Amino acid sequence: MFYLWCPIFVPKPVSNTKNYILAIESSCDDTSAAVLCNTKVLSNVVATQEIHKQYGGVVPELASRAHQQNIVPVVHQALAKANIDKKELSAIAFTRGPGLMGSLLVGTSFAKSLALGLDIPLIEVNHMEAHILAHFIDDEERTPPTFPFIGMTISGGHTQIVKVSDYFSMEVLGETLDDAVGEAFDKSAKLMGLPYPGGPLIDKYAKLGNENAYVFPKPKVDELNFSFSGLKTSILYFLQRETQKNPDFVAKNMNDICASVQYTILEILMEKLQLAVEQTGIKQIAIGGGVAANSGIRGRLADAETKLGWKTYVPKFEYCTDNAGMIGIVGYLKFKRGEFTDQSIAAKARYAIGS
Repeated sequence: MFYLWCPIFVPKPVSNTKNYILAIESSCDDTSAAVLCNTKVLSNVVATQEIHKQYGGVVPELASRAHQQNIVPVVHQALAKANIDKKELSAIAFTRGPGLMGSLLVGTSFAKSLALGLDIPLIEVNHMEAHILAHFIDDEERTPPTFPFIGMTISGGHTQIVKVSDYFSMEVLGETLDDAVGEAFDKSAKLMGLPYPGGPLIDKYAKLGNENAYVFPKPKVDELNFSFSGLKTSILYFLQRETQKNPDFVAKNMNDICASVQYTILEILMEKLQLAVEQTGIKQIAIGGGVAANSGIRGRLADAETKLGWKTYVPKFEYCTDNAGMIGIVGYLKFKRGEFTDQSIAAKARYAIGS
């Protein structure tokens, strides 16, 4: 009979001095590594995979192959930029999930191997928790929210509203029942003939258009959940109908179409946020995820501070999209608590907050 030997790291008391955390993020199509000294990011390197543009979306098999090519040079660059030798590392944090299984396996396997080789703690991180806790990265220009607050993660793969009572006390209040908001942006852009990723282009053209030019239906979903599949379908039918009348319709009305699509999506997000505030009485709102870079949502949140008395928080752009810096801050918080994992840990494509 054979037994699998899985060494378990015995926690040591955490000192009040400098603790260096190497963080690895590989949940989708960006390979990222970061080095943190306690809560301060010393380096945050991201290798973006350009190959997916020609396919109009992320191809999982190609993503995992690219991660294999990128992970060693990305980690090496992160250590070099931080001017840290790997022997100085206190622990290694990595994204366990959720995400694309092939991509997660690359990051998980690398983190486990390096931690084993260096004989240092291994720390698993939930990608969704990391988007929320990115607000606690040391930043002289921003102050983090205080507990409790409402966290809204809006990205290409996720849409969630979460009540955050403490660093690791979170309750999901609502989430998408089908497509994520970032996917709604990108797929709508694709219908208009815009290249991938099209979300930033919709934001760009929307600034030049009339948001009331066209009206799209907002899906009726109970409570704080979201749905965007029906909206995408209505945009498809609208464009098909109008281009039958005028083949140049999209090209001639691109700005107005983008402005109207973006207005509808932002209305959906803001209505759910308002409902969350009403239900919880919490007026601190912290957003994260790639769509948090959208100028429209930032403007709407700024308006809510003035009109509704909210206090809103948006991370630096580099911490909105998938990056290892946000994995590192969760890793440090867990390191202080002595929450380590062992070599038997496995990646999880579906990994709910609190599980």
